[in-house]
Amino acid sequence: MKKVSISEKLSLFSDHWSPRVVGKLNGQHVRLAKFRGEFVWHQHDLEDEFFLVIRGSFDMQFRDRVETLNEGEFIIVPRGTEHCPRADEEVHVLLFEPASTLNTGGAESDLTVRELEEL
Repeated sequence: MKKVSISEKLSLFSDHWSPRVVGKLNGQHVRLAKFRGEFVWHQHDLEDEFFLVIRGSFDMQFRDRVETLNEGEFIIVPRGTEHCPRADEEVHVLLFEPASTLNTGGAESDLTVRELEEL
């Protein structure tokens, strides 16, 4: 058992859309990521996703609406829900999701990350 500094972990990388694993519990990953620009439209058929904004803000686009998330706010995207994160400026996000969750779900993209780095 060891404490984790979110700001320290975020300082260890600068690329966007490439989540890092910073904790594990009960088959789940705690991941940190930096977003900038628009991701890819995708869905996760078997997994819910939790997004918590640490710094900045971003839009979670759904086919029927857009939810804007600011620092200290979170959203849970239910499994099977098509979504696409978009950030005009860099945003830092904590994600909580099953370890098996692929960042692009069922959508293959040059943004797909199959092997996550652990910090």
